[in-house]
Amino acid sequence: MFSDYAALIVLLPVIAFVLTLFFGKKLYSGGALLPIAAIAGSFIISLGIFLEIYPTDGMVQQSLPWFAGMNLGILIDPLAVVMLMMVSFVSLLIHIYAVGYMAHDPARPRYFAETSLFTAAMLSVILSDNILQFFVSWELVGLCSFLLIGFWYHKPSAAAAAKKAFLVTRVGDVLFLAGIVLLYVNMKLLVDNGTLVIESQSYILQFKKMFEAIPLIDGTQLTYIALLFFGGAIGKSGQFPLHGWLPDAMEGPTTVSALIHAATMVTAGVYLVARTFPMFVATPSTISAGVPDALLIVTYVGGFTAIFAATMGLVMNDIKRVLAYSTVSQLGYMMLALGTAGTVLGAEAVGISMFHLLSHAFFKALLFLCAGSVIHAVGTNDIREMGGLFKKMKITGTTMFIAALALAGIGFPFASLGMPIMNIGTAGFFSKDAIIEGALEYGEVTHDMIPYGFAIIAALLTSIYIFRLWFMTFTGKPRSERHSHESPGVMTGPLIILALFALFFGFSHVDFNGYLEKNFELMDVNIAVHEGEAFHPSAFLVLLPVIVGVLGFLISYSIYNKRMIDMSKIVSSGNPLYKLLYNRYYEPKIGADLIGVKLTHDVVARSGEFVDRKIIDWLIIDNIISNTLFKLGEIIRKLQTGVVQNYASVTILGVALLLVLLKLKSGGT
Repeated sequence: MFSDYAALIVLLPVIAFVLTLFFGKKLYSGGALLPIAAIAGSFIISLGIFLEIYPTDGMVQQSLPWFAGMNLGILIDPLAVVMLMMVSFVSLLIHIYAVGYMAHDPARPRYFAETSLFTAAMLSVILSDNILQFFVSWELVGLCSFLLIGFWYHKPSAAAAAKKAFLVTRVGDVLFLAGIVLLYVNMKLLVDNGTLVIESQSYILQFKKMFEAIPLIDGTQLTYIALLFFGGAIGKSGQFPLHGWLPDAMEGPTTVSALIHAATMVTAGVYLVARTFPMFVATPSTISAGVPDALLIVTYVGGFTAIFAATMGLVMNDIKRVLAYSTVSQLGYMMLALGTAGTVLGAEAVGISMFHLLSHAFFKALLFLCAGSVIHAVGTNDIREMGGLFKKMKITGTTMFIAALALAGIGFPFASLGMPIMNIGTAGFFSKDAIIEGALEYGEVTHDMIPYGFAIIAALLTSIYIFRLWFMTFTGKPRSERHSHESPGVMTGPLIILALFALFFGFSHVDFNGYLEKNFELMDVNIAVHEGEAFHPSAFLVLLPVIVGVLGFLISYSIYNKRMIDMSKIVSSGNPLYKLLYNRYYEPKIGADLIGVKLTHDVVARSGEFVDRKIIDWLIIDNIISNTLFKLGEIIRKLQTGVVQNYASVTILGVALLLVLLKLKSGGT
């Protein structure tokens, strides 16, 4: 039984971390084979468990007491097992790719050790059966991201980016921890007064017990808890306003960017909301009738982030920063799905959101690894210095085009239009189309079409910026004298595998959504579903996501391939809109100057200086006691002559005095 070895899913990469860290320098390719073998083992065990519990809707639970009345446990249900397979599989491909990408880096052992620990931490997040263990693993993910973003710590920009990521995500982590404390206080009160019965205090923060307590917790308290949890998710998943660290995280190796943006770290925030989804659904509806308050916040933060980040992706020239803002935007889509579909479809929203999370993992990992292949070949991140690379990099160019099609959601909804043929399209088409349809149904039910507008406009912008990147990189004439070449097979192999998943993974959407929809039923949690007339959108609304995707492609093709529009007048410092987007809405400047300088230095530091010099010094320096201590210190200071003979004499005198005192004491007794 693979379930008997579930703990090895985390332990294998941890063991690889230790061995690679200490012995990597003596092994082939910096010890890369150890993490690759360990993560392959994690994937095999995860796949084996999936085959054991699918489709019977079973789950694996293992638990033992930990410390301070808490437990250490494993929970593998449908939600966890699909995440385990995705994280281990994508991470495995990225590690294989890194053998070629990091081939000439002298710090390879440290790199592979840290990425192995990073993967282990994310797998531990997924396996956790209680919220405290989840948080401990969550913090380890944050620590590993700090180490990897600042991997090239000798570069000031990398060190600054790592520090920024660590500090910004800590804001969310503090909120998350506050939510856990508030949840524990409420559950402890329920246990103490006998309202909630648990077998042992060790299991008070298990997810199953948390969900049992939901009907018993005050609605206002439940809203606070859910929103504090969401605050943690905002930090980890780079949602507005805690998104600024994610684009700057590009300072690490491209393979690190692929890990953070596709398989680990940022997906943890979405997974947190999905894992605790029953709490969000159960919050009262005081802001908008029929819409749980927590889900309403999730909807608007996610929808706004999707369109906000997409606008900045339009003007970035660093190939990795374009993809970084794309990640922020797509994570917004996942949050939007949990909010809108969660309101009208209940637990099905978890399947819709997680399906896009997995779909996004495949094509975003592919996009980043293709970007790494390009950077490896031409030695620059600036797409303005590229062009014409397709002739010499056909595998990279083709696979990146497939990933771009998936990100843009290109496909055709034959079945949705009543035709006797199934829908055909990329993985992104199936996953994003379901989110947009959920937002549309939300609008029909609540008469609030703003989230749907966010989703459609963001889809158009997504198509424009990703095909802009592709055309500027691979088509036209070379815009520099750089010599390009295709990457070695160890790098192109993972690209081809990920391209196949970006093309065909979408066809599993029916089974996937149905499988995850039953996830909370296994814990005896019933989530209400909106009951109303069957939703049948018009043909135009069904086609609209595809229309905007194709329109974005045509706009980019006409501008960046055919040069039908002169962009020099638009892309200039004289265009206020371009300046606003290029400067990222001045968010970095506001964060650094207003918050970093004005608030931290001018307010906090100067206030501290005033308290120290004007109040503390007055209380101490102008005080009789302090003056006496200062004078005594002056006398003692004079005794410090620096003459060794004097010190020896004092030592001998002290020992003699001690012996006399001991003799007197023994004589007295």
